[in-house]
Amino acid sequence: MGDAFKALALAAAVTVVLGPAVIAILKRLKAGQAVRQDGPRSHLTKSGTPTMGGILFLLGLTVASLALAPTSPLILSALVLTWGYALIGFVDDGLKVVLRRPLGLYARQKLGGQIFLGLAAGVAAVLWLGRGSAVHVPLVGITMELGWAYPLLAALLMVATTNAVNLTDGLDGLAAGVTIWVALAYGLIAAAVGQREMAIFAFALAGGCLGFLAYNFHPAKVFMGDTGSLALGAAVGFLAIITRTELVLPLLGGVYVIEALSVIMQVVSFRLTGKRLFRMSPLHHHFELLGWPETRVVLFFWFLALIMVAAGLYILAI
Repeated sequence: MGDAFKALALAAAVTVVLGPAVIAILKRLKAGQAVRQDGPRSHLTKSGTPTMGGILFLLGLTVASLALAPTSPLILSALVLTWGYALIGFVDDGLKVVLRRPLGLYARQKLGGQIFLGLAAGVAAVLWLGRGSAVHVPLVGITMELGWAYPLLAALLMVATTNAVNLTDGLDGLAAGVTIWVALAYGLIAAAVGQREMAIFAFALAGGCLGFLAYNFHPAKVFMGDTGSLALGAAVGFLAIITRTELVLPLLGGVYVIEALSVIMQVVSFRLTGKRLFRMSPLHHHFELLGWPETRVVLFFWFLALIMVAAGLYILAI
């Protein structure tokens, strides 16, 4: 685990050191976030804060992974997939905040790219990376052989995870802080199953998020944008695929799931009954509108993420 901890420290250091230069470039590009007018009133002051800052922890993650992990198909696949999803987010962010096209990528373009990369990840896992197509069901102790249906599961997992992380990224430091715990958990899981390079990748991911918090915790100097949130979801999803913990990811990443479910429940309730279950979704905005300060909401969700991660690791251990 020594190299894994070194990867965490190196990724954090690279992210922190590059922060001022990257933020200055984003400001020069006028890549300022447009805050939704129907959101909490307190967020209006954030308008114009540079976005697309996910590039920061992506650089930290990449440098640390390549410097400390043995070059292998696993580590290269993890980085290519993470950057692939980041590229989708980067184009979407760029269209919105640099070229001032409000809708960014069309939904079919964004979702199509995510599905394609998810299918590619599933096929690569089965044919190239030696993962196979069996899925372990926790608690009941059975294994299901999915065969060529496995890439479909992989695509579903990747799309669901990336979009859930995207919904979680709504408060200063929220998505990055939650992902630190999830990434550390996957680092421990990867180490336990003998995947040294994936342990290094996971700890580097945690380190990149940690370094990013130096600029993203309230009051944020930069937002990660879709560039960052889609990349985080892709990295976490790939770790679940490679460590064969696809069915435990909803617990390990429980905060992502809760945030996504709150949006789904809100929409379904309003369409069926005309009533909203929450004051605003995703769920973190509900707490804000109850009067909680933003930092309190973020720390509460960080703590919840820690509990979910501990529960997931416990289930894997029994």
